[in-house]
Amino acid sequence: MKTSFMGWLCLGFSVFFSHISLAQDETYLLDSLVKNELPNNAPGTAIYVTKGNQILYQKAIGKSNIEQDVDLSLDHVFRLGSVSKQFTACAILKLIEEGKLSLQDDIRIYIPDFPKKNKIITIEALLTHTAGVRNYTGLVSFTEELKRKDLSPMALINLFKDEPLEYEPGTDYKYTNSGYILLGYIIEKVTGQTYATYIEETIFKPLGMKHSYFDNPDHVIKGRVSGYSQRNGSYQNANFLSMTLPYAAGSLASTPIDIQIWYHALYDGKFLKPETLKNALTSYKLINGRSTGYGYGWEIGNIKGILSVKHVGLINGFYTYVAYLPEEQIAISIFRNSDSPADLDILASKMLAVTLGKPYITHEIILTDAQLETYQGVYTLNNGEQYRIRLEDGRLMYYNLGGTKTQLIPNAKDQFTLGSSLLTLSFNRNQHNKIDNFIMCGTGIASNGYRKDAKITVQNKIPISLKSLQRYVGRYQFNLGPIFEVLLENNKLYGQVGHDKKELVPFSQHKFFARDLDATLIFQIDSKGRVTGLTKIQNSDMTALKL
Repeated sequence: MKTSFMGWLCLGFSVFFSHISLAQDETYLLDSLVKNELPNNAPGTAIYVTKGNQILYQKAIGKSNIEQDVDLSLDHVFRLGSVSKQFTACAILKLIEEGKLSLQDDIRIYIPDFPKKNKIITIEALLTHTAGVRNYTGLVSFTEELKRKDLSPMALINLFKDEPLEYEPGTDYKYTNSGYILLGYIIEKVTGQTYATYIEETIFKPLGMKHSYFDNPDHVIKGRVSGYSQRNGSYQNANFLSMTLPYAAGSLASTPIDIQIWYHALYDGKFLKPETLKNALTSYKLINGRSTGYGYGWEIGNIKGILSVKHVGLINGFYTYVAYLPEEQIAISIFRNSDSPADLDILASKMLAVTLGKPYITHEIILTDAQLETYQGVYTLNNGEQYRIRLEDGRLMYYNLGGTKTQLIPNAKDQFTLGSSLLTLSFNRNQHNKIDNFIMCGTGIASNGYRKDAKITVQNKIPISLKSLQRYVGRYQFNLGPIFEVLLENNKLYGQVGHDKKELVPFSQHKFFARDLDATLIFQIDSKGRVTGLTKIQNSDMTALKL
């Protein structure tokens, strides 16, 4: 598990980076977090944490290439995925500083054949994902066959340029890769260079990022790791993806060490003016004043109240995460050569909190069902989404209509942690001591939830005999849908479609709710007491006949 820098690295960066050790207990805690939060069967993970020019923590786990049994090291080169967006954003901001662009320029100045959609689309709207341009990777035309083809930037833009806007620019926020494709093309139009050349000549080379590239499979890149995907319980080589397709939204490659060089250079003003960088690291506000939680190429968050800027990158075979605390000059990179799911934001946030000497520690307190029931209700968030809070079988659950349920765990007066996340809901009471709203705080922008005048009833588990449970067991056919199986295991009923299995909890005669999903099953019974079918209520009603 222990690793060290390669010899050339020690020599080449000894002037730039010096190593300091955290207290032994802090290092032990970081190691424990890595062990507990990361999947232990992933091909490889590289983690690098620095404060200014000092190394706080470094670790490389697993393999860079499974087939050749090559150990992973910190100087290996990974695809960055959407972490690339901050480089595209900063390249645009550099051109603005040079007077070659303006944030409020209509993009049709540089892309005249981008269809007019009755509304001006500014460069700033592209940077902040508030332009309403549809995400091309979600279009039907973005097929598996297309993913293997090399496309020019203009051919890529042609995939989505005729799509209608999803909303009026500036009125909403929706993350989209298409905006950064357009930004990459604008860079090419203004500079007369390819996007790859401009990034390499303007950022990578001048800043000494010697192991950062536009990822081109035709080029020999020393130390480039192999990417893997998990399928049917085992790892396989990731599907091929032409790097012309992510383009300025996700085609760059780098090392954890080069990323730290990048942040050190940004902080020292070696690439952008301080005021320009400050604007990039500030959450953008919509026309209605709502903060989006995204700046120019970075998500905006916090660690224990201290500003953090961060981004996740997910691309065929790779899962990357970088975060930076500008006020503390602390940066973390977590790079994995597997695209299998993992919550790197939770791991990174917990590690950063330890380096700040403010680890996330919560202690559950015990509340009665009567106390928990007072928090029930329908709450509307700042973005208009509605969530429900219901007491179910002694657990207070939080979910949106038809969605996954997460338990709210009490840890202080009127304060709850959302499951195993770092999100905290702090409830406020009105003058009559009734719950009025909550503030949700985590590692991102805080959000408010306002309680509606809607009644939510408690759902308690009722006792039911084993014999009664057995009659629900069987296979049910939804009309033009999948087979739904009801299973009995360890005296509990489960509903299963394919490999997805949920516990079913009885709360009334012939009625069950799913333990971890907002779904209710009502079984139909004939005059002889036999189960003939069921109705599933989840967003809409669906009926199924028992086979």
